[in-house]
Amino acid sequence: MSKFVAAVDQGTTSTRCMIFDHSGQVVSIAQKEHQQIFPQPGWVEHDALEIWANTQEVIGKAVAKGNAQPADIAAMGITNQRETAVVWDKRSGQPYFNAIVWQDTRTDKICDQLAQEGGQDRFRARVGLPLATYFSGPKVKWILDNVDGVRAAAEAGEALFGTIDSWIIWNLTGGVDGGAHVTDVTNASRTMLMDLETLDWDEEILGIMGIPRQMLPQIRPSSDPDVWGYALDGQVPVCGDLGDQQAATVGQTCFGVGEAKNTYGTGCFMILNTGEEIVHSKNGLLTTLCYQMGDQPPVYALEGSIAITGALVQWLRDNLGMFEFSHHVEDYANAVPDSGGIYIVPAFSGLFAPYWRSDARGAIVGLTRFINKHHIARAALEATAYQTREVLDAMRKDSGVTLTALKVDGGMVHNELLMQFQSDILGVPVVRPQVAETTSLGAAYAAGLAVGFWSSLEETRANWQIDKTWHPQMAVDQRAKLYKGWLKAVERTFDWVE
Repeated sequence: MSKFVAAVDQGTTSTRCMIFDHSGQVVSIAQKEHQQIFPQPGWVEHDALEIWANTQEVIGKAVAKGNAQPADIAAMGITNQRETAVVWDKRSGQPYFNAIVWQDTRTDKICDQLAQEGGQDRFRARVGLPLATYFSGPKVKWILDNVDGVRAAAEAGEALFGTIDSWIIWNLTGGVDGGAHVTDVTNASRTMLMDLETLDWDEEILGIMGIPRQMLPQIRPSSDPDVWGYALDGQVPVCGDLGDQQAATVGQTCFGVGEAKNTYGTGCFMILNTGEEIVHSKNGLLTTLCYQMGDQPPVYALEGSIAITGALVQWLRDNLGMFEFSHHVEDYANAVPDSGGIYIVPAFSGLFAPYWRSDARGAIVGLTRFINKHHIARAALEATAYQTREVLDAMRKDSGVTLTALKVDGGMVHNELLMQFQSDILGVPVVRPQVAETTSLGAAYAAGLAVGFWSSLEETRANWQIDKTWHPQMAVDQRAKLYKGWLKAVERTFDWVE
């Protein structure tokens, strides 16, 4: 009898493998960072071969740490940084080019050209997304147009495209020896190439972008009883796949219409479950797939995507050398009672929701001689909370749902100062679950449900437990004043790139 489910979480800065038991508790974890490659301003790349090597390493370590045998593991699920694009040779398994990361802005001219006919929302009615550098379809077009030999290989059926989930699953299930070339509905919904209603690739958009259909993966449910292949020497079924933010939504058991979660990682991503209804945003949010379990109808969501949150703390650490470890930012921020009147708007890759302004660039505003590194550290944390407030306001306008509490997860939720400020600036309680790594847990649930390790969504909901709740303590007029200053600061970042 299998005792565990494994999950691979391939994120923007690291890869981890976690093993969970039936109650959703962590049995073991292994994690490894990978290199961030910045060839020129606005370009962000990863080495897909390094990511695959790290994936194999962390799986091995997590299994060993958990004293598990492959026979003890009922299934394996994958979750991933969603819009990062890889194109590889299916004969050799070698990528033609580095993976182009979701933060990368090199496709701005492609997006502008596509928007000349029909504007930024040209495809939104079908795919739920604006034309933006964030999504992977234009990245594939860039590789086809700029890397020698790739277009010919794609047309000959030799080049495969995938988001990182597809790359990992293909390698896990055999690679050049018949690996499964699949993705799930949530990841496919982030390419700008999938029709939200048919859950199939849109032939017209593929034609407009010049992307050969044969290089695309097969779109499958997030939790799929038709197992795609087997990992760990052919012993562990691979049958669950969710984009990281959707995985966190499943891990937080946000299965009811109107339930929402916010994940604090490299970026920040809030997802609101809208059920089987496709809600088209009028306020700068994305319409996306939430999940699809087996042959059940797909569940949709509204999402607010923020490009830079935890990455701002990493920037203070790595580029400015302000501290040695990211968690030190809280010590610095706690040394002062407030940010001293400054705001940091981290528009390093332009601004995502609700603005979608690729012309914006980062700014620190309100500087005086009084400001020191402690104020900067505090303003960096506050920037995350302000951006989340903007997304929540947009969700309220689109859905008519007034959130009564926000479920939170991800690496930054252990930052007490940030979580209290988040509650203060939203004016609602902020709730952290006992298992804060809900992204991995959601991928585990998807795989485990596919093989019957868990019998139903309700059974997984019973595993969810509160760890801590923060309640708002800020006066209403102070909240309004601070937020008004933030909105003014954001406007200062517009129109920077000509």
